[in-house]
Amino acid sequence: MKALITGASSGIGLDMARYLASQKCELVLVSRNKEKLEQIQEQLPTKVTIIVADLSNEQKVKELYVLAKKENVDILINNAGFGDFGYLTDTDINKDLEMINTNIKALHILTKYVAKDMEKRDTDTYILNVSSSAAFQPGPLMSTYYATKSYVYQLTEALYYEEKVKKTKVHVSVLCPGPVETNFNEVAGVHFSVKPLSSVFVAKYAIDQMFRNKMLIIPGTKMKLVKFFERFLSDETLLKMTYRIQKKKASK
Repeated sequence: MKALITGASSGIGLDMARYLASQKCELVLVSRNKEKLEQIQEQLPTKVTIIVADLSNEQKVKELYVLAKKENVDILINNAGFGDFGYLTDTDINKDLEMINTNIKALHILTKYVAKDMEKRDTDTYILNVSSSAAFQPGPLMSTYYATKSYVYQLTEALYYEEKVKKTKVHVSVLCPGPVETNFNEVAGVHFSVKPLSSVFVAKYAIDQMFRNKMLIIPGTKMKLVKFFERFLSDETLLKMTYRIQKKKASK
């Protein structure tokens, strides 16, 4: 099999690449960091094609799709994304728009076009979109990030059901982890107020569940419980709780 992974130079994306490589899966790895991609290419025990692309640029995303089509990938993992911290009226609008372009627009384009190609194939194919536990509620102090991950969550589950109704062999999953040990907090300017899960664990768990055709993938018992109990809380209560949690993330 062959997998395309965006945001593959670090964190969950890199650990997914390592795990798939251990299963002799060929890889197409995408990131803005050419140096890191070249290092990964040398280290992994499988065929690795690297593509340097800024996914906040719509034209670059469309060019990436053309390359993905030529590679005829069996697995698409949309992992690229980042966050930011602060009141909505205080954060940089340019960073907000870059986040929306990366977290939403790039993922939407790749998911839509690749799924359409996969539908034509009479073989099992997989799409794994990386969302977050942030998708389950609004997030004061990280409002744009939470909103983008909600989009990913809703879009992916809808596509899952559409493929099921159409009886295709396109298997669609969405990964919604809680805090994970990656460089996300450095980019977003926060630190986690609870102990994060290992990126290696989350990557392996996600891939294994993807191959089991699991629609919603939530690593760790704690986050599964959080999602379950959230349904019993009012929107106002959720907002207050989320704000307090976010406030604790502020970098010191």
